[in-house]
Amino acid sequence: MSAVVGKLRETVCRLHDELVRYNLVAWTAGNVSGRVPGEDLFVIKPSGVSYDELSPESMVVCDLDGEPVGGGLSPSSDTAAHAYVYRAMPQVGGVVHTHSTYASAWAARGEAIPCVLTAMADEFGGEIPVGPFALIGGDDIGRGIVATLEGHRSPAILMRNHGVFTIGADARAAVKAAVMCEDVARTVHVARQLGEPLPIPRPAVDSLYDRYQNVYGQRSPR
Repeated sequence: MSAVVGKLRETVCRLHDELVRYNLVAWTAGNVSGRVPGEDLFVIKPSGVSYDELSPESMVVCDLDGEPVGGGLSPSSDTAAHAYVYRAMPQVGGVVHTHSTYASAWAARGEAIPCVLTAMADEFGGEIPVGPFALIGGDDIGRGIVATLEGHRSPAILMRNHGVFTIGADARAAVKAAVMCEDVARTVHVARQLGEPLPIPRPAVDSLYDRYQNVYGQRSPR
C-alpha cells in the first residue's frame, strides 16, 4: 500500500481512541472511516475487534463498493453504508458511527434534536435530523443517510432505532461531529426535564453557523 494509505491507516486507528475517550462506544461497537485522497478507496475499522487491540495494520482498506483490497481482516459490518455515502457524496472524506447513549435515545424515539443551543447552530446549522429504520449489513443505512442529509447542513444524523452517523471533510471532522452530537443530545435531554427548551430563531441560527464555519478559530494567512 502507498505511503498515503499508510498514513491514513494511522490516522483512522488513532481517531478510534477519541470514541473511547468521549464515551461514545461500548465493547466493539462503532467505527471510523476515512477516504483515501485521490483514490477510490477508504480505510475502516475491522469487524468485532476490541478498541485496545486496534493498530494501523488492522485497519481495512476497501474500494468504494465496500470490498476489501489487499487482504487482511474483515471490515466493519457497516462498511456497505460507509461505501454508499462515499459514492453518493464526493465531498465527504470521513464517516463515523456510534451508539452514544443520549443521541441513541433520541434515535430510539425517532425524534430529531431541536436546535435550541448556540453550539448546535454552530456545528449543525439547525436540528439534527432522524433517518429511517434500516437493517445492518447492506447499503440501506447509507441510502437513508444520504437521502436524509440532502438539503440539511447537519453533519450528523440519528438513524431510527439504531444510533448516530456523522460525516465530515475528513475523518477527524466526522469524529468531532459525533462528539458534539452526543454533547448536545445530553444537554437538550436535561433541558427537557426542566421544561420545554426555547428554539433559536432561524436568522440567528444562520448567523451563528456562518460565523462558526467561516470566522471562528485560526485562519491561514493569505
